[in-house]
Order: sequence, then structure tokens, then C-alpha cells
Amino acid sequence: MLRIISVVGARPNFMKVAPLHKAFEKLSVVSGQRSVESGKWKVESYKVGVENESNINHQPSTINHLICHTGQHYDEKMSKVFFDELELPKPDFYLGVGSGSHAEQTAKVMIEFEKILIQEKPDLVIVVGDVNSTIACSLAAVKLNIKVAHVEAGLRSFDNKMPEEINRVLTDTISDFLFVTEKSGVDNLRSSGVSTGKVFFVGNCMIDSLIHYLPKIDKSTILETYSLQPTAYLLVTLHRPSNVDDEQSLKKVIVMLNHLSEKRKIVFPIHPRTRANIKSFGLESLLNANVILTDPIGYLDFISLVKNCELVITDSGGIQEESTYLGVQCLTLRDNTERPVTVEVGTNHLIGTDFKKAELAALEILSGKKKIGKIPELWDGKAAERIVKILIEKLEADG
Repeated sequence: MLRIISVVGARPNFMKVAPLHKAFEKLSVVSGQRSVESGKWKVESYKVGVENESNINHQPSTINHLICHTGQHYDEKMSKVFFDELELPKPDFYLGVGSGSHAEQTAKVMIEFEKILIQEKPDLVIVVGDVNSTIACSLAAVKLNIKVAHVEAGLRSFDNKMPEEINRVLTDTISDFLFVTEKSGVDNLRSSGVSTGKVFFVGNCMIDSLIHYLPKIDKSTILETYSLQPTAYLLVTLHRPSNVDDEQSLKKVIVMLNHLSEKRKIVFPIHPRTRANIKSFGLESLLNANVILTDPIGYLDFISLVKNCELVITDSGGIQEESTYLGVQCLTLRDNTERPVTVEVGTNHLIGTDFKKAELAALEILSGKKKIGKIPELWDGKAAERIVKILIEKLEADG
């Protein structure tokens, strides 16, 4: 029996684990047998489509796929809503680590996850993305000689001031299977000396989720809620410390948004830390009425906002990918991106943190100077199926 634990900790993780869960679940549909216990699947054979490859039947095996939620994002709007909307089962394990410094959070996850590993003795731990839970669970697993698969491996900003960059590099170094979303990831891993036998270019699980949920996304009523017209508003998400933790920087962001809001309505689903900083710096009165601040928004409604807006202004990683797939213009307020395909192929503009420059770039886009992008290679909704196929083949071979 193969025992596999997938780890989620923060919002972006949920969209990456959901299609993996569905891919494991799909095995039971092919075999026609499902265990009565949540997460356990009896597989007599499976057929997972991979581009340019024929489907392969396998001998009987039992897969026990479990989900561990570390609780790194513990606010209901940042966590439970995503589980519900993405049709993920209740986590088999919830660690409830909550907030803290990077060291505190990482240490808490390691301590609690180690207990789960000792109890469950899985054959594999799947980690996704680049949050503290990713590196913490990877470290706990490898120290117990448990194999680790890293989904979204190889991405690099080459900026070690970003905690996420440290998490990415270290997780890739200790993982046994590295699943890559874009070809820059393959190049980065090759240049760092990683064995090519560990690296698999499979596509993007987050795009799998987006494609799967598009019918539900198109039924969202979020535009009516905020009296928005399609392609007639801007969407903003900002949460990185370099943009929102410094008072002067946050003031400049608000000035930029106020100027742009004279041209278009702006919807700003605000991260709790960003909201707290606006309040603590006494900047609440500076935002004008055409900038609509909202609480964090669920996945389906949020992607509806991305899909229908004229322009996204963000410092997030995943939104660069989602906007590229949807063909929506995106201004990234960072000096670097670990997702260069969104700039080279997609609709992302890497603009830096000069907010006056960003404002001018946004005005140019609003005047019609838009980037024509295309969907990157293998972003076709089948990444999770490819990953599950590879993992089962490899684990059974090691058997």
C-alpha cells in the first residue's frame, strides 16, 4: 500500500493540491472501487492522459492519499472558504500552527508534522509552492528518510531577501521528485547541478484548478455585488513587506491608486497585514471613495474579478500566472519574478517598485497599449494527472 500525504498551509497551496486530490480520486473512478474511509482509494488499474504518451495500465495497488493542513493561514476567509470552494475533503490532519516569525512558524510546523509522520509512516510527502510549511514539512520528512515531491519546483527570483526564495531553494535541494511549471525551472535546476532524473516538466497545477472551475467562476455574482462592469475596473492585491510594511512606501501606493481611480474604479481585496498597516500608519482617510477595499475574497469570486478586470496590479506570484492564462494585463510591482514565462510569453509587465513609473505604465495600458500574450506550454489542465502518473510509476518501481 502506498501512503501519500499532501501538505497545504497557505491560500496558494490549496489551488495546487485540489487538482492532485482529484487526480488521485480519478483513479477510483477508473477502477470502480472506493474505500469507505476518506482519502483511501483501491486502484485496480489507472489511465492518466499525458500529452504525446499512450495511457498505461498498472497492476493492482492501494493508495492512501491524505491531506495535512498546517494552519499557517488560519483565518477562515484565508483558509476554510478555499477548502469548501475547491471541493477538498476535511483535512485528515490539522496542525493549527497559526502566525509567528518565520523561525517560530517553521519550527512549530516541523514539530507537529513530525508527529504525523511517525504515526502514519507515509511513503511520500507532497509539498507545493514556497511557503514556510513547504520547507518545514520537507525537512521533517527527509530527516525521517521519507521521500518528498515538490510541486512548482525550480522557480527562482534570485533575490535572497525574499523568504520564499530561501524556501524554494532549500526544498528543491532535499526533494526526491521535482515537478516544474515552466521551462525556466528546468534550466534553474540544471544549472544548480540537480540530477535530471529528478526533474519533470509537467505544467501548472494552479492552472488545472482555474480551468476546472471556470464554469463556476463564470456564474459568480461578485461584479454585481460591487456594481462593476466587465473590463471597466482595476483589481489590486498588495501584501509584500517591501510595498506595505514601510509607511512612506504604503503612502506612495495609496497616491498611485487614488490617481488611477480617477480613470477607473479599483477593487482592492486587502490582506490583513496591509489593512493593519494602513490603520497603524493613520492612512485610512487618504484613500478616495473610488478605491473599494474588501475583505479577502474566496477563490471563485476572486478569479471572476481577475477574468473580468481591465488590469491587475499585484505583487503576488500566482496572480501573474492566472492573469496570463486569462489574457488579462498584469502589472507586477516587484523588481523580479520567479515566473518569467508570464513576462516572456504572457501578459505580465514586471514594473518594479517605482510607483510613479507603475502609474504611467497603468495609464498606458488603460489607453489601449496592451501586451498580446499566449498560454505557456503545458498549461492545459492536465499537470496533476501527469504528476500522479509519474509518482505512482516511480513509487511502485521502488516498491
